[in-house]
Amino acid sequence: MKKFFIFAIILTMLSLQDIAAQSLEGYRAINLKEEFTDNAFTFFSRAPILLSGDKTAHNAMTIGWGSLGNYLGYNRLTVSVYVAPARYTYEFMERYPRFTIMEFDDEQVAQYMGSHSGRDGDKAAALGLHVAYTPSGTPYYTEAKTVIECEIITAFHQQEGDFRSDTPRNFYDRFSAGIHAVYIGEVIGAWKK
Repeated sequence: MKKFFIFAIILTMLSLQDIAAQSLEGYRAINLKEEFTDNAFTFFSRAPILLSGDKTAHNAMTIGWGSLGNYLGYNRLTVSVYVAPARYTYEFMERYPRFTIMEFDDEQVAQYMGSHSGRDGDKAAALGLHVAYTPSGTPYYTEAKTVIECEIITAFHQQEGDFRSDTPRNFYDRFSAGIHAVYIGEVIGAWKK
């Protein structure tokens, strides 16, 4: 058991080094454990953009809920995001294994992405955003100041019976898009301009 634990630590450290070695044009790779100084409790209040898909199809949306932390081990950095079934991005999160979370200096990106559906048109084109792909093939917009790439390791499709207090019940009583699914993605790359 002790040998397995040491082996798992070495593999995790090697994968974190591989993350740092990947590059995106115009960005520098960052080590989230050492360089990410944002407050995890306020990061999502700045309305980052979630983008899911691949080179054939993708869709983005503004997200205001999420968590930064770890799951299944201290060295397994994760991002948790919440997507309602009525959102077009939900179909992409269900179909594709990876997603990116991006921050932009331009507040109009979050406003537009949060008030228009990708079912009705190309939101990126309307905003003049340019799509590119990480070394893993995950889409991101080149105008983003920060890009965090995640691979989905688990998802929870919440049901009303899962709620342990009236807080979510009261919220979802007036929310028409459905109860959010929770996607936990392991960070496999992170970059800043």
